[in-house]
Amino acid sequence: MDVGIITVGDELLAGETENTNAAWLARQITRLGGHVKEILTIGDNRELIADRVAQRAARFDRVIVTGGLGGTPDDLTMKAVAEGLDRDLEIDPDAREAAKASSKAFVESHPDLAEKYDLGLDVDRVAETIAGGRVIKNPEGLAQGCAVENVYVLPGVPSELKGTFEQVAGEFEGDVRVETRYTDAPGGVLATHLGTVEDRFAVRAGSYPGERADRNRVRITGDTETAVERAVDWLGERVTLEAEPENGA
Repeated sequence: MDVGIITVGDELLAGETENTNAAWLARQITRLGGHVKEILTIGDNRELIADRVAQRAARFDRVIVTGGLGGTPDDLTMKAVAEGLDRDLEIDPDAREAAKASSKAFVESHPDLAEKYDLGLDVDRVAETIAGGRVIKNPEGLAQGCAVENVYVLPGVPSELKGTFEQVAGEFEGDVRVETRYTDAPGGVLATHLGTVEDRFAVRAGSYPGERADRNRVRITGDTETAVERAVDWLGERVTLEAEPENGA
């Protein structure tokens, strides 16, 4: 299960918003046994989004596109994905009615703002979905998601992203298995063993600095649980491995 993640938003590229969505999605997919092959961040550019979605949809088993959904002018993602997959947009009637009801309730509960500003919501924009796709309901907001072919379009607000992804998480299950250990062995020592681990057990192995200078994190990834376990056992016979970091690795 090879997965590509595309996060959309000028605010991400400007550094105004931390891209927590990409990290959260990668953790969830890895936990499910999927393999995140690429994480790409692009701005609110319809042509660029369409082009990158088309490329990744042809390359990966699943593609997640998150961000740029809603009723504001920079919410271009749904239309861009439709173009990338050579499909039309359509209005989901249930989402449109929900948006109308929500807009009306907001206006009624904020009379001072309603008098000062035009609080009207572009309900058609909010209710846009891709023709032939499957609506992914958003339990935390109005901007619904959509699954079409192997592409999943999800809202960018973190709470809404989580609520929509949970509904389709089972579709990202794969065979990849990952084990993480912590060690006091220096990087140079690990380097002499990790290549052998990869060759002998057909796994991927890497070491990364921990928060403490005297701790490294070792990550072993493979297609079967048995191969990963054997690789961890073999390495554990040569360096000290801990399941949890000691006093914060």
